[in-house]
Amino acid sequence: MESLWQDVARIAAEITFSGAVRAHADGVVVIDVAYGLADRAHGIPVTTTTQFATASGTKGLTALVMMRLVESGVLGLSTTARSLLGVDLPLIDDQVTVEHLLEHRSGIGDYLDEDLVEDISDYVMTRPGHELTDVTAFLPMLAGHPQRSEPGTEFVYNNGAFVVLALMAERATGRSYHDLVDDLVVRQAGMTHTAFLRYDELPGDAALGYLHDIGLRTNVFHLPVLGNGDGGVYTTLGDIDAFWQSLFAGRIVSTETVAEMIRPRGERVGDGGGRYGLGFWLDANTDAVLLIGGDAGVSFMAAHRPSTGAAFTVLANFSNGAWPIAKQLRSLIVA
Repeated sequence: MESLWQDVARIAAEITFSGAVRAHADGVVVIDVAYGLADRAHGIPVTTTTQFATASGTKGLTALVMMRLVESGVLGLSTTARSLLGVDLPLIDDQVTVEHLLEHRSGIGDYLDEDLVEDISDYVMTRPGHELTDVTAFLPMLAGHPQRSEPGTEFVYNNGAFVVLALMAERATGRSYHDLVDDLVVRQAGMTHTAFLRYDELPGDAALGYLHDIGLRTNVFHLPVLGNGDGGVYTTLGDIDAFWQSLFAGRIVSTETVAEMIRPRGERVGDGGGRYGLGFWLDANTDAVLLIGGDAGVSFMAAHRPSTGAAFTVLANFSNGAWPIAKQLRSLIVA
């Protein structure tokens, strides 16, 4: 493990890495380290307790909210989006269900099609980010995108699908999506430093997101001011550890539901590949479960292999910064 630590340190130096890294092997923390600055302008260093944005890592929390509602009978995997959307988003096929949306097989048009974005650091929202404070505010962005394929027939990664899920959760319960995540997932998992933070009023222990590995330009104009169903929650290394432990102990949803969520449903071809369950990426060859997120000023990967307890988390506060170190640490979960 000493060589792995040295490899991480070498890569961090080569790419001017800014973020926090933790790895577990054989039930022991073998790497626990922070690099770079959480606030470059003021010289505030990253620590192993710094809060970082997770981009699409949030989708796992959204999926767990939906499965908690399924377990409680509020809705079902077969509940159609139309039954809760009413006249909103009329281009979504009437047959699209919760399950289709969770497994990226809904076929709906996407407001943020990542295949069309050449450089995520250049992407700017099509609506002023400061207006995007709740799910309803996303409706104009979600509208106007034609159905791309018949529901259930094709796996295509879809950001908008998880905003639609957040909207459905709100309409099914009468509660805000953010409150549902906090009550049904975060608190159940004991994640005491995980929350949706506004990008324009981050607390002192949260990392600003930067568009590049050097420079002072942040991502404040590139993302919704407050995260939602498809991304944006902030967390820490310790809270990710708590999340995996709680998830596989059945403290968020039942172990039977966890098994259903990590059953492969789709597979991405190219771009690194990978299988997908309900809200989670799945390693192609092992039982490892992954949360992955990348956005302007954000890169994040966390992996946990239930059969061995091996795990790693890489949180970075600049675009694409996490990937070289995460690639090196994958040896822990595939060994």
